[in-house]
Amino acid sequence: MAHSTVGVIFSNVHDENIPELSRHRTMASVPFGGRYRLIDFALSNMVNSGITTVGIVTKNNYQSLIDHLGSGKEWDLARKDGGIILLPPYSDETDKPYTTRLEALMSITGFLNHRKEDYVVISDCDGIAHMDIADIVRFHEEKQADITMVYHEEKIPCESSYFITLEPDKKSGRVKGLKINPADLRKGKKYNLYVNVMVMSREFLIGTIQDAVTRGFSSFGRDILTKNVDTLKIYGYEFKGFYAGVNSMEDYYRHSMELLDRNVRDELFGNRDIYTKVRDSAPSKYLDGAIVRNTLVSDGCVIEGTVENCILFRGVKVGKGSMIRNSVIMQDTVIGENVTLDCVITDKNVVIRDRRTLAGCAELPYFISKGRML
Repeated sequence: MAHSTVGVIFSNVHDENIPELSRHRTMASVPFGGRYRLIDFALSNMVNSGITTVGIVTKNNYQSLIDHLGSGKEWDLARKDGGIILLPPYSDETDKPYTTRLEALMSITGFLNHRKEDYVVISDCDGIAHMDIADIVRFHEEKQADITMVYHEEKIPCESSYFITLEPDKKSGRVKGLKINPADLRKGKKYNLYVNVMVMSREFLIGTIQDAVTRGFSSFGRDILTKNVDTLKIYGYEFKGFYAGVNSMEDYYRHSMELLDRNVRDELFGNRDIYTKVRDSAPSKYLDGAIVRNTLVSDGCVIEGTVENCILFRGVKVGKGSMIRNSVIMQDTVIGENVTLDCVITDKNVVIRDRRTLAGCAELPYFISKGRML
């Protein structure tokens, strides 16, 4: 498959989902799980399936993404031909950044025209999952599909401003109905939710983009998918594994806490590696008085207080007498002595001084922005 498929990852499409964390970075580079970024899951899924060329579609705030990806060596993508290719937010024909997914695809037609692979896998960075992309491409080939859309059966995320539901035929898998933000949803009912992973042939995608340009289309979902569901061979591939969509801070917090479940960790990280940027840090230290229960602790941490049901990123320091519960503490955060935190999310490089007490709840975690001192 390495010679037949090229990957395309959108890094900015869902920035509005969690503006607190994407204010200074793209959705793709939002930290997750102690040492990862959200793009690591989409990128690793492609690399594990043999894809050796991945175009990253950028728009703004992508300095942290560039720092994270580097040369691509952690994903074995430091290559003379292919590897990771950063794609600018505008094409040769315009100097204005894209505003829709279709405009973004129009801006990368030069990249697609220069590739020789048969298929294109398009993925966003709002989903956390361990997918076999090679199996999705095989399904696409077997069905001789024009478009294959990956879906997952789940309840609709009410916080999301944009989502697509599919109605695939139970026997063939061909999509016979496709709705964008349907109004007739029932609370508690599960739907086949498109998870923003799609497969097309490269030539079909280029032809579709060119046709959309001539017709003056602006929306890939409304102008191409919904209007042509009866004429195009659109198939749905059901992903049955663990999937976590990040549509709000509540989602981000809940899915972070799910990592404390060993079954979830085994499914995400058990069979194949999820690669990320390596940081050469010293092992974590547990000093006298440290108590740690049910917590993911990354390298470089120094703990003197009590930590329960938390995610600690690299280089976190927890002072003596502090009690940290049910919280996500990001990289290089310093927590002083006799501090009490419950349901708190800190961005990077936060300093919480001695004797502070901060608390939120699972539905509305207390968030501290990057670099703040409290």
